[in-house]
Amino acid sequence: MSLLDWPKNAMITRRQLLLTSTALSGAPAAFGARKRIDYSRVSAVTDECANTEAGAVKFALDHGLKFVELRAVPSVGPKPSYHLWDEASLKNTARMFSDAGIRVSFLNTPLLKHGLPGTVIERPNESPEARQKREARDQVLFDRRLEDLRKSIRAAQILGVDKVRVFNFLRVAEPQSIYPRIAEVLNEMVKIAETERIHLLLENEVPCNSATCEELAAMLKLVPSKYFGINWDAMNGMSRESPFPAGYAKLPKKRIGNIQIKGKTLLDYPEKLDWRQILAALEKDGYTGHVGLETHIFGPQLFEHSHTCLVTLKRMFEAS
Repeated sequence: MSLLDWPKNAMITRRQLLLTSTALSGAPAAFGARKRIDYSRVSAVTDECANTEAGAVKFALDHGLKFVELRAVPSVGPKPSYHLWDEASLKNTARMFSDAGIRVSFLNTPLLKHGLPGTVIERPNESPEARQKREARDQVLFDRRLEDLRKSIRAAQILGVDKVRVFNFLRVAEPQSIYPRIAEVLNEMVKIAETERIHLLLENEVPCNSATCEELAAMLKLVPSKYFGINWDAMNGMSRESPFPAGYAKLPKKRIGNIQIKGKTLLDYPEKLDWRQILAALEKDGYTGHVGLETHIFGPQLFEHSHTCLVTLKRMFEAS
């Protein structure tokens, strides 16, 4: 039986979910066993590869990808987020990718990417009126955080993936001063995710309270569960740190559950990084997750840039 065959209210045992989601995602349920990093572990965020789901499938097949990351539903107009999509649509998506031999490696959600009520975030140019409206939205999102988490978990189960992205609220002037309060929120969420064998992975993001590798490491010390880990995006921390080797050295390696590569770090841009060295270090340290392309070179050539990035990645692996 696949996850798609369970009715909405059916009970799924931990063992059933673990065995089924692991088989679908092609990734181990826990981090740690050493495994060679090659092109077979490359994934890509679909809404930066095509403007339809069918187009994303074709893009993946054209590039020999066995995995994709999901975030927003590829579309020409408004893009709903997969983590809040209705179950019928999610099941259709799961079947579409499964029929093409493609599995989902990571579910990107915007959970906790808003202000923590009661804090003053770093937006010096925000007008009082804009701040008042934003804080009202932030409160709504905070109040429904567990509801949105459960929807995200259900979406992950349907899609056959056990890793879900989260954030740790919009940045304040002294982030670590509120880490204990953030940890209370995250520990509550992780406790729910644990019961469903879902890993929550915290992404480093400059507008949020863990922008650097050092800040990620500090946050993870306060949320010790093996179901809480890291989604590391090397470029995201560039404005505050040198991501490799200095930043990487500060990360708890066994808790890295996913990595994302921005297009500018692969191509001929000032942000370019030596991914041969970075991936070699990850492999040496026993990284078992996927290598997700999040192109992020916006404009009319976004999809073409995604194509160029994957060609570049494939050539890099072939030359290794």
